[in-house]
Amino acid sequence: MSARGAPKNAALVVLGPGGLELAAALKLKIPGAEVHGLKGRAEEGADVVFDEVAAHVRGLFGRSRPIAGLCAAGILIRALVPLLSDKRQEPPVVAVSGDGGSVVPLLGGHRGANRLALAIAEITGGHAAVTTAGDVRLGLALDDPPPGWRVGNPGAAKAVTAMLLAGDPVGLEVEAGDAGWITESDAVFAETAPLNVRVTDQAVENPAGDLVLHPTVLALGVGCERGTDADELIKLAEGTLSGAGLSTLAVGCVVSLDLKADEEAVHALAAHLDVPARFFSAPELEAETPRLANPSEVVLKEVGCHGVAEGAALAAAGKDGELAVEKKTSRRATCAVGRAPGPIDPEATGRPRGTLIVVGIGPGADDWRTPEATKAILGADDVIGYRLYLDLIEDLIGGRERHDSNMTEEEDRARLALDLAAAGRRVALVSSGDAGIYALAALVHELLDTEHQADWNRAEVSVVPGVSAMQAAAARIGAPLGHDFCAISLSDLLTPSEVIEKRLEAAAAGDFVVALYNPVSKRRRKQLTRARDILLSARPPETPVVLARNLGRDGETLDVITLGELEPGHADMLSVIIIGSSRTRLAGQGPGVRVYTPRGYETKKEAPK
Repeated sequence: MSARGAPKNAALVVLGPGGLELAAALKLKIPGAEVHGLKGRAEEGADVVFDEVAAHVRGLFGRSRPIAGLCAAGILIRALVPLLSDKRQEPPVVAVSGDGGSVVPLLGGHRGANRLALAIAEITGGHAAVTTAGDVRLGLALDDPPPGWRVGNPGAAKAVTAMLLAGDPVGLEVEAGDAGWITESDAVFAETAPLNVRVTDQAVENPAGDLVLHPTVLALGVGCERGTDADELIKLAEGTLSGAGLSTLAVGCVVSLDLKADEEAVHALAAHLDVPARFFSAPELEAETPRLANPSEVVLKEVGCHGVAEGAALAAAGKDGELAVEKKTSRRATCAVGRAPGPIDPEATGRPRGTLIVVGIGPGADDWRTPEATKAILGADDVIGYRLYLDLIEDLIGGRERHDSNMTEEEDRARLALDLAAAGRRVALVSSGDAGIYALAALVHELLDTEHQADWNRAEVSVVPGVSAMQAAAARIGAPLGHDFCAISLSDLLTPSEVIEKRLEAAAAGDFVVALYNPVSKRRRKQLTRARDILLSARPPETPVVLARNLGRDGETLDVITLGELEPGHADMLSVIIIGSSRTRLAGQGPGVRVYTPRGYETKKEAPK
């Protein structure tokens, strides 16, 4: 078993300094592997540093990440027991002894754990405690082929494996791809047999007991007009494959020109076939012109290359590949099929559509960061943000590219994020609190809307919400946002002071609870005093005010004063202030004081029935 057959992107979880050297050696041999080290014990050289073992392992498991724990098997078992329900959905989980001598697949044996264990054992010279008969005696699992292979009829794998184990004759027919993982195993195949393992890129309608394996040697090249309906492209692609007798399971990727990277029909087709979508530049496709069956001067004038569907199919198939199916057309789309000599690796083919996720990480505490935000950061190639905010998630950034900058450089951060995403990178742009509340999500969408850069707009942009500062402050003190409220920023850098005052006057007139963001800065003090005075015009000086600073971080403070007492010295740029309405109440006193705004249930109870 070669390490190349191991599942990609394994998390090598290390709990002590003794495992770091072994983890580093495994990382060099296992594609995409990362070292995850326990904070305070295994940080040196770790790509990701974590605080709590069980929570981190559960998070990896929940994201279907292959796990190799360089620790006692019991630690992994106790951490994961609450999550075990469906063995068909379990990612690979392997326990590795400190010296690498024993490697035990615990979960997901036929979803990659056996292959991962065997690969690790080959690297360490240890023993893989694989208990599945096919893996042990035959050196392969026909129902769990390596990356780049798919099983056409999984139900036949068990019977064929049983025959091989019993010494009954089973044939092997290799029609496409390199089947070295089968021929180099300990399985013995007969020249003639009633049942066969058939390796093919053809569609097999009635295998009659044969086990059909498909190497993903086909590249589906497509082109389409802007806004083409996904159903049209899917129908054309399926018709192109079926017309040539080819299996959809032998498709390794959907490929096209990078101008189509934001075309929803292309991504819908890739999702339909459960394969990645990859894209090439016009010069890369133009280089395939000598091999095109149907070069077009019209296409050259429109997009800069003589053929999109055929060119992309050939580019993905490689210099030793061929055009298996010439261009087919529908009303608004084209499709062609390239065939590579071996399984196509999408990670080495073209470029993916870049993604930009604007992530709200909450106030800073790990417990206030959503699982979706954590997943977005862990899945990024590049993490961009204000230096303080990135420091708060340093354990997640690990070995990813970190791009930090100063507080006032928001537009530079947003532009860098869009540039990197346009180049095919997976980018996380980090904001504290909620990314859509006085943060970077609005700026990103404004740049996309006003600057009309085609490469920016080809990236996929999304927003991950976070716990806002006002939500965190309200939760800490009780429920001051229990009825109608509004949020107003007192910063006049982007909003004129007179506009801010009009909004404060409206909030005062409407008797809203008011959350004040950016209340003061070193140079800006009078705005908070003015805000206080405007609100005092419509509510009593005894109105409760919540002062929250550094929520969820070291140095957190939370105080309750009255509106009449509020002064600029009570806050800074790390503070959020919640000013109650005329209905906001105090409950209790001293350290146990609570602040809440009644929703109106007492009125409902008093209403006549």
